[in-house]
Amino acid sequence: MQLHCTRPHCPSPINHFSDLDGAKLPYPLKQRYCSACRMELVLRGHYLPQSVLGQGGFGTAFLAIDIDSPTRSQCVVKLFQPPVTLSRSQMETALTLFAREAQVLERLGRRHPQIPNLYAYFPLPVTNPLTNKSEELFYLVQEFIDGEDLEKVRDRQGKLSEAMVVEILRETLGVLDFVHKEGAIHRDVKPSNIMQGADGRLSLLDFGAVKEVTTPNSAQRGPTTICSPEYAPPEQIMSGQVNVTSDLYALAATCVVLLTDKDSNQLRDSASNRWQWRSDASVSPGLADILDRMLMARPGDRFPSAKDVLTALDAPSRQPVSSSSSATSSPAGSGGSQPGQKPRASVPVPGRSTPPSPTAKPVSPPLANPTPPMPLTQFLGNAAFLGAEGGLLAIATVSLLGRVFGGVAWLVMLSLLVFLQLRRTIEGKDFLIIAILSLAAVIFLGKLNRALDGNVQLVILTMIMAAGAVVAIAIIFRLIFRLVSRIM
Repeated sequence: MQLHCTRPHCPSPINHFSDLDGAKLPYPLKQRYCSACRMELVLRGHYLPQSVLGQGGFGTAFLAIDIDSPTRSQCVVKLFQPPVTLSRSQMETALTLFAREAQVLERLGRRHPQIPNLYAYFPLPVTNPLTNKSEELFYLVQEFIDGEDLEKVRDRQGKLSEAMVVEILRETLGVLDFVHKEGAIHRDVKPSNIMQGADGRLSLLDFGAVKEVTTPNSAQRGPTTICSPEYAPPEQIMSGQVNVTSDLYALAATCVVLLTDKDSNQLRDSASNRWQWRSDASVSPGLADILDRMLMARPGDRFPSAKDVLTALDAPSRQPVSSSSSATSSPAGSGGSQPGQKPRASVPVPGRSTPPSPTAKPVSPPLANPTPPMPLTQFLGNAAFLGAEGGLLAIATVSLLGRVFGGVAWLVMLSLLVFLQLRRTIEGKDFLIIAILSLAAVIFLGKLNRALDGNVQLVILTMIMAAGAVVAIAIIFRLIFRLVSRIM
């Protein structure tokens, strides 16, 4: 039998013991030691790590067998292994996160079939062979989900059909709804953390970044801002602040990547946090509207909860786009599984023997897709136009109607311009055309020209100064708004 050493940076972690190859092992099992570093290989007397499943920034996961199980069932042994560059306080916070993962798994795994169960959490005193000093390694042992994560499904399959993604969305929303109601936020939803078991059922993995809803924001510093920037929302990337809509954003980003088979940096403009993905996917407008709303940059513009997204999916008007793979797609249920119950449907993945089922139930969002955020260049251009046009209108109205009536007329026309800009009735080339016509009217109207003593340069200078002033004011207000948004 092969046993894998779990000591960090062991020079030769693979060990073989022929006397453990038999069907029946002696009990209690005698301790085995790594031939390279003398690390204990049998953890807690019955967990036998055999290979590395994966490694992240704060730990390594090993596939192990539990010899206390009558069938020698497989499990996952996770070793806490933070970066050596962390400060002492950061190291303590990272260890707190690792312990929190164990607590969350123990609390949630028993009550929901799509969250792995916790089997054990323990420290192991060891001797460092380099310094000959005693230290502690921390482990947690959890249920092993035999299957394939959605990142591997994407690598193998490419674009997934709408019916497949709808079912992924439904099942994961069902799990997130349960997690959020239990007062937790996952904070790292992504394809590699959604596992499809051999039975087709999806499970949500890796609760190491989980945040309790009641945790003060002041504690969210250093390692607690763990996330995957490719899928995380703007507020999590910039400040580490999250709420339940942050998980919904990450889930929508996951769905968009699966629908397009493109990385998020090819679909998202980091400057405006706007996603451009519809042209790369065959998807119904209803589902696209739901995903776009989940991907809004401002948390307040997203669906307020996973349950609200499920309600939108249950609306009767969305017609899914037909595709060749739709015939093998599983039905879309009524909104995810309930704790303690097996989900009613599983996600079909090419290459698996999942039986064919009907196409997903048509759905659509209850609300129209919100207007996407305006890019910075367009925002500043609009402000410059408003300032220049406002200056021209001020000259024209005051010259023609006097200060009182001219001022009232100026406010009315300026308000109309702001309204038309917000509705995007005028944009692009419209601004240039309107500005040129207004300038021509001011210059060539004889009364206005006489009022200005024929000084055309003064008119143009007034336009430029007004445009610059409005741009400066707009930038200041934008900065204040962003600052207040981060604080709130």
